[in-house]
Amino acid sequence: MRLITTNKLTVQHGRQTALHSVDFHIDSKEIVTVVGPNGSGKSTLMRTLVGAIDDYAGSIERKARLSIGYVPQKLDIDRNLPLTVERFLRLPHRYSRAEIDASLAQVNGADLRDKQMIALSGGQFRRALLARAILGRPELLILDEPTTGLDQSGSANFYKLIEEVRHAMGCAVLMVSHELHVVMAASDRVICLNGHVCCHGTPEVVANAPQYQALFGTGSMGALALYRHEHDHSHDHPHIHGAECDAKCDGTS
Repeated sequence: MRLITTNKLTVQHGRQTALHSVDFHIDSKEIVTVVGPNGSGKSTLMRTLVGAIDDYAGSIERKARLSIGYVPQKLDIDRNLPLTVERFLRLPHRYSRAEIDASLAQVNGADLRDKQMIALSGGQFRRALLARAILGRPELLILDEPTTGLDQSGSANFYKLIEEVRHAMGCAVLMVSHELHVVMAASDRVICLNGHVCCHGTPEVVANAPQYQALFGTGSMGALALYRHEHDHSHDHPHIHGAECDAKCDGTS
């Protein structure tokens, strides 16, 4: 089932075009990852899809009553504001203690409930954000560079946690990541963005696309050869066997 579809989505930031004519979709239970260089419009796409940016051209179609959980790239907490994890999870909805405990348990954060948000480590903070995103049991979980600020070990553990949450909830996952080896090992589809869609398709197809290699090189090919994603549903999605590429991918947006 299609959850979100965009048609010629274009977003301007002042005189700068952040996204130009982006056609995009995600289906239920997919893991789709968006990659691209800094300033390529990845975060703009995520924020537009969740409704944080409403000034755009083109169209966005969402499944009726689609529930979305969102983990932002960063979130600034006022260090002078006493805010426990439990209180943070209750904003803006009044979830019950049982719902909060269940959400924290889902992200291996049962011990975080009474801690101050400003006292959390980087990994604990990311888990609190993830717990908040899944409180409403979303059909689509959107994560904008969810491992920002984590070291390699912390990143690996957090990606494993995301996969566990996805498996338990049966939700689709749309993720921005700069960790290409993880992207290529864990995604059903990859979208390479540089202000517009350069190429998209299965990880194997995108990794071999000249436009992708012009941006990132060929370093991810070894990971692809050694790892086969256990949730590879490409046989269920005949429309993603190939990649559509734009020869202008190596330009700047």
